[in-house]
Amino acid sequence: MRLDFKGIISWLIFVAVFGSVSITFAQERVYEFGPETANAGITTVLGTDVYSTSKGYGFEPGTNIVCWKGTSRKNGNCKSEKPFYFSVAVPEGNYRITIRFGDREIATSTVVKAELRRLMLESVATEPGKFESKSFIVNVRTPQISTGDEVKLKERERLSEQWAWDEKLTLEFNGKRPAVNSIKIEKIDVPTVFLLGDSTVCDQPGEQYASWGQMITRFFGDKVAVANHAESGESLKSSFGAKRLEKVVSLMKRGDYLLIQYGHNDMKEKGDGIGAFTSYKASLKQYVQVAKAKGASVILINPMHRRTFDPDGKTITNSHGDYPEAVRQAANEEKVPLIDLNAMSKDLYEALGKDGSGVLFKEGDGTHHSNFGAYELAKCIVQSIRDQKLSLAKFLVKGLPKFDAKKPDDPKNFVIPASPAVTDLKPLGS
Repeated sequence: MRLDFKGIISWLIFVAVFGSVSITFAQERVYEFGPETANAGITTVLGTDVYSTSKGYGFEPGTNIVCWKGTSRKNGNCKSEKPFYFSVAVPEGNYRITIRFGDREIATSTVVKAELRRLMLESVATEPGKFESKSFIVNVRTPQISTGDEVKLKERERLSEQWAWDEKLTLEFNGKRPAVNSIKIEKIDVPTVFLLGDSTVCDQPGEQYASWGQMITRFFGDKVAVANHAESGESLKSSFGAKRLEKVVSLMKRGDYLLIQYGHNDMKEKGDGIGAFTSYKASLKQYVQVAKAKGASVILINPMHRRTFDPDGKTITNSHGDYPEAVRQAANEEKVPLIDLNAMSKDLYEALGKDGSGVLFKEGDGTHHSNFGAYELAKCIVQSIRDQKLSLAKFLVKGLPKFDAKKPDDPKNFVIPASPAVTDLKPLGS
């Protein structure tokens, strides 16, 4: 059974004739932390500035923030003993964030995540009296679609995952001694890398779950945005029904990218004509064709293995049936690149063995990953992009070391700190 793509095709015609809906926005906002006064066009932020919809910026409640005004306008800062969040109300779109880090008296070490725990910057360290600026891109989205419809959000998306869909851009400052001096937010027009997939791809809201989709942001520079539209429990069919593809297509422009990884949940669907080489492959190809029609470059990714070792504890067995091969065939037939995450994850899990590979997963879960596991899978994808010399490679951070899934990183050296948000709510799908 194929999905009904008539609505998407109609939408494409609508956009071609009438164009898309635009929202005006001041191109730049600057927030300086600590000073009592600021220059025109710059907003001063103090520790008492708690976010509200009327104010449109501020710290999220729950953390004691200390702000120092400094000896000059440019060396004050705000910091905390614990991770803290700062939010700014912005329209949907892509934003370049430039942050100045440092403290005039002590050394600082800051890790930055955005929205739902998307890793943006690993440790930015400064010595006492030294300051350093770093930039990255954050995508902000809402459920509304320009056709007047909207994405059919799950209850969990309205509750524990609300930061992925709300009206604000939220930054998490984490690390040993997080400190921020200033933040510049610029609305920009850059290529967007859209992600569609399931719980192994989506932005997981709380520890100790994570996905490669919220780790891969760290490996891209400040000339491209990553927009993660994956969601727990989704298959190609359910994602289409929830209008996730329609939402992505409504935002997509020529020069953008679409990375697609499904399979975990598709293989559980039953009925006449349902199968890897029938409904699944046909629908996957239709996703590809719709994105191509908007001028986007599509990359297919087949599902990573579950942690299913055979009795000898050395070899991963296939729990996905024909679905990984169906992705390979679809990529070949549609002439789009394939990232064989199924093969790379086998190498990764087997390199650590039955017992050692547990560090890649949420404890007691053989499907969903830990921060370390998600980070290693993101590295697999990045390396495949580089090995295939895909056009997307030009947006990767320069100087990344080569990664070999057969020789994974030592988990003891993984130092990305956990976020404050913790959940017992297991991701949908298995």
